[in-house]
Amino acid sequence: MISSLRLTNFKNFADESIRVGPFTVIVGANATGKSNLRDAFRFLHGIGRNYTLAEIIGGKIGTGGQREWEAIRGGVNELIRFGCNSFTLNLEIQVGEETFRFGIEVGIDPFNPDRLRVIKEHLYVSESMVYDSHPDGDSLQYQSIHEQLLVRFPRFGTLGASHTEFVASPEKPVATQIYGSHDLMTIRRSQERIGSLLDAFQRIRFLEPLPEAMRKPTVPGINILGDRGENLPAVLMNICNSRKNQSFIADWICELTPMDVKEFEFLKDPSGLIHLMIRDGNNKRVSAYSASDGTLRFLSMLAILFDESTNLAYFFEEIDSGIHPSRVQLLLNLIKAQTTIRNVQVLTTTHSSELLSMLSDEAFEYASIIARIEESSDAIIRPLSKLPRIEELRASQGLARLLISGWMEDALDLTEGDVGEEASS
Repeated sequence: MISSLRLTNFKNFADESIRVGPFTVIVGANATGKSNLRDAFRFLHGIGRNYTLAEIIGGKIGTGGQREWEAIRGGVNELIRFGCNSFTLNLEIQVGEETFRFGIEVGIDPFNPDRLRVIKEHLYVSESMVYDSHPDGDSLQYQSIHEQLLVRFPRFGTLGASHTEFVASPEKPVATQIYGSHDLMTIRRSQERIGSLLDAFQRIRFLEPLPEAMRKPTVPGINILGDRGENLPAVLMNICNSRKNQSFIADWICELTPMDVKEFEFLKDPSGLIHLMIRDGNNKRVSAYSASDGTLRFLSMLAILFDESTNLAYFFEEIDSGIHPSRVQLLLNLIKAQTTIRNVQVLTTTHSSELLSMLSDEAFEYASIIARIEESSDAIIRPLSKLPRIEELRASQGLARLLISGWMEDALDLTEGDVGEEASS
């Protein structure tokens, strides 16, 4: 489970951290930096996919010419905060019973100013070093003059006065290079933990279901829902092979929409493509082409949350988009139930005052606001639970009113402004 992420000089974040729980809600006005936070998680996901820095940032084209990975918005020129030479991401994540601390600094390559390189990288499990390019007490004073990146491992045995050294290319995250190496026994001792980290990165999903993508028929046998909701008929058909699962999903759709859903049918056309049909209580069939956008979004979320894959975390843009306010509480109930059952995490941005007002106490503790302080281009991330008088105002006025009125941003302008004045005096 992801515990926290710290961003230093990444896009419009100077030095900000976010705590992550089973269900993490992120609020904030447009253009404050919510999508930039998503890009930071995408960067880590790209590491898990074994991409180079150029591929993570600029996109990946497969051998057949197909696009496998979308570029991170802004590209090389806007990934680093304005006026800085590098950015750093530090992640804390629980893997089994162990706490992993991963950090990577990426900056302008002094040997080629048109590209980025890995400047520093480390992985610690609890307090034990797995690898580190700049370990304490071993400054690697000549590191900056090397075109390669020198990485150290812990000492093993009684011989050898220094750490074991690994020479890595700065054009690719070090973790993936160590994991793919077979040269040294020391490296092999580290590979299991590095593999666990990369597996966690790979199992983060980024979803923004689009109705036009969900309506399309799909080839049978595809059991992974696309980021835009592609392959929904085939994925649902696989889930609904279990009558229990089909009943659960039908019941949830009945709760979340006005439709009286009896069951789902999956019809093949002459070309073999699967079409989704919904049969109601009167035995009337409604195709995915006629279903409402909201119904399809619900189905995609149900397909994700009832899927038995081993994904670690799901990042949604506006998870409540297209959902009637009267159904938001049911959506939250669904998320709470499935994150508990499947031990997964859900992160979402939202502008919904209704969703915010219905957060449980546990979800409220992990809710954060991203805001820009007046007369600054930088964004800050603050837990809602740390805003002044928030518990009192949440009880008396409700979070919905505080969001709509702009009180949250006003409170941050006041408190963060005071901090800024103290620092400058």
